[in-house]
Amino acid sequence: MMDYDVLILGGGIIGCAVAYELSKYNINIAIIEKDYDIANDLSCSNTAVIYDGSETYDDIMAKLENTGKNLIQKHCKKFDIKYSKVGALRISSNETRHDVFDIMYKNAKERGIDGVHIIEDNEIYNIEPNIGINTNKALYSENIALISPYNLAVSYAEVAADNGVNFRLEEEVIDIKNISKGFKVTTNKNKFTCQFVINTISNEISTDKQSEIYSEINNKKMKYILFNEKPQNNINGVVINDIDDDTFIINISTLSKGNLIGIKSNNYLSLEEELKLSECTLPGIKKSSITNIFTEAYSGDRMFIDDSNIKDGYIKVIGNHYAKITIAPAIALDIEEKIKTNMNITKKRDYIDKKREVYVFRNMSKKERNKIIDLDERYGNIICSCNGISEGEIVDSIRRPLGARTVKGVKRRTGIGLGSCNGSYCNMKIIKILAREMNKSILTIVDDSMDSKVLVGRIKEFNEI
Repeated sequence: MMDYDVLILGGGIIGCAVAYELSKYNINIAIIEKDYDIANDLSCSNTAVIYDGSETYDDIMAKLENTGKNLIQKHCKKFDIKYSKVGALRISSNETRHDVFDIMYKNAKERGIDGVHIIEDNEIYNIEPNIGINTNKALYSENIALISPYNLAVSYAEVAADNGVNFRLEEEVIDIKNISKGFKVTTNKNKFTCQFVINTISNEISTDKQSEIYSEINNKKMKYILFNEKPQNNINGVVINDIDDDTFIINISTLSKGNLIGIKSNNYLSLEEELKLSECTLPGIKKSSITNIFTEAYSGDRMFIDDSNIKDGYIKVIGNHYAKITIAPAIALDIEEKIKTNMNITKKRDYIDKKREVYVFRNMSKKERNKIIDLDERYGNIICSCNGISEGEIVDSIRRPLGARTVKGVKRRTGIGLGSCNGSYCNMKIIKILAREMNKSILTIVDDSMDSKVLVGRIKEFNEI
């Protein structure tokens, strides 16, 4: 007898989306994830652009993006996640780039994507009056949206867990071997047998074909600069400054209080040069407002599901696309159909397609706040004064299904520590609450992984630190 019907390798946004779709069926499923927490593949800024398929040259990716966008909009409504349809303006002071806009517009029309327009002159500044660039032509998509990707991934995972999916964290896959009618998967802690493997770990290559494609598509990097406050003359949505074939700047007005600027360039740029380029789309940005700087690797314009070994019970997701969050639910739906075709599975009658309620104190009315404080007084204890986050929200983020076990896990779920103080005021408070709720010593609490302990020792034993 197999340990599991299906093993999903990787607890990122795609693995969680697959688990959510497959948890609707009467099969025994587990996710194996090497990190302390799920969805560690997502940016710490917790703001993601949802694309519509108009910007890509690849028709298959465009279809995945458009399908994913529609699914995410539906899922955000279901899980009570904010879906901000902000639109995206692609501009350039380089008039030779205007031909690129025409190609993108033509592609969008041929693909049946509504809401994409070529606009000129004053129309551009009516949409984004504060852009600091002179241009007379732009591509505008009214479909582009912003979401909190971590909230989406956690929602997928929580619903999957509530419907019986087993999440095995801190287990790293070491080996996968074919056995009679299935596979044996070895981790650093256990050995499992299963009928089907769905491998979403994009950095593991198993065939020459995959190696060739992966080496081609996984060689691009995007540098991001996160600002903790918005300039006085801020943009309304997403603005992309298309400089040349190798360079563009994307400016995102985040869901919180700041701005996120992404810089793609094949040339080395100093921070001062990057800020100067960024000022073309966002005048008035200040170096002193920078909260974080990080780099993300992404694929080119290709990502696909390799089902060449599906008859043996093996599916592999290849690539790490820049629109991975957008296409994750579309990939999950495709994998669900493939599993249904290749396994005899039936839907659960008692499936619960609902996430447990989350109370966001700062978004409540005074009456609602008083009511929740009467039920749990910890909601009246504000831990993060920058973003108005209470102790009750932190405790809930730890106690929920697949609750936070790290400092960053709490931050991603609640938004604490992402304000102007950058966590300096509340980090110690988060550590103490984590230690208390998990019945651990504060010295064992980690920032994000087993190698990232926050405190290494005490100078003297005190009851309070």
